[in-house]
Amino acid sequence: MSSTDLSGRVVAVTGASSGIGEATALAAAAAGASVSLAARRLDRIQGIAERINADGGRAVAIETDVADEASANAFVTNTREVLGGLDVLVNNAGVMLLGAVTGANTDEWRQMINVNCLGLLYCCHAALPVMGEGGGGHIINVASVAGRRASLGSAVYNMTKYGVVGFSEGLRQEALHAGVRVTVVEPGWVETELLDHNTNEFVQQSAAKLKEKVGKVLESVDIANAIVYIAGQPDHVNISEVMVVPTRQS
Repeated sequence: MSSTDLSGRVVAVTGASSGIGEATALAAAAAGASVSLAARRLDRIQGIAERINADGGRAVAIETDVADEASANAFVTNTREVLGGLDVLVNNAGVMLLGAVTGANTDEWRQMINVNCLGLLYCCHAALPVMGEGGGGHIINVASVAGRRASLGSAVYNMTKYGVVGFSEGLRQEALHAGVRVTVVEPGWVETELLDHNTNEFVQQSAAKLKEKVGKVLESVDIANAIVYIAGQPDHVNISEVMVVPTRQS
């Protein structure tokens, strides 16, 4: 875990039931932050919150569907009411459903746009006034290397992640006037549940071949440690963009 000190900070993490979100919540708590965990799987985030609290930290689990604007708003509101504020928002919730555009199930497109784009927007929209009232804050958006380079079979996913990258820079320039920093984090291949959502056999086979070529991929804690490091910088320092990839990922 990172040695960065986040004591006295309130960190809210979406998509916190597994993978990067879970690891970020644990790393932030280990760094001294009070943590709010959001996900649809309430039992999972309750278990993580209980683990943090048992270790002497402070955490709350809030059942949340970020794709629902009212639910996203409630997550931010409840975080402030229960933990006393909101200093860092980590927009990690995401869905990756790969496949060709031709013949695609367009429900999957809507799901990715609703979670990856609108869900992130809803959370930012709710958090900005709270952070402004508190004198500042930090929004950290988890995008992907897919937001920097498009590839066959991931066109719509690329679209959502390119959007997150562009939005993050635009928001950074707006939010700086309220003392709110904005960072976009672009992970490469990370060992998480993200690929498990794909049932397409071609996608699974292609992923297996790529993973074999890359070898050792990233672990969720690698991204979590980067996020905690970013959040721990002095107020006058905004690390606006970070890409973290496995050493052997081209």
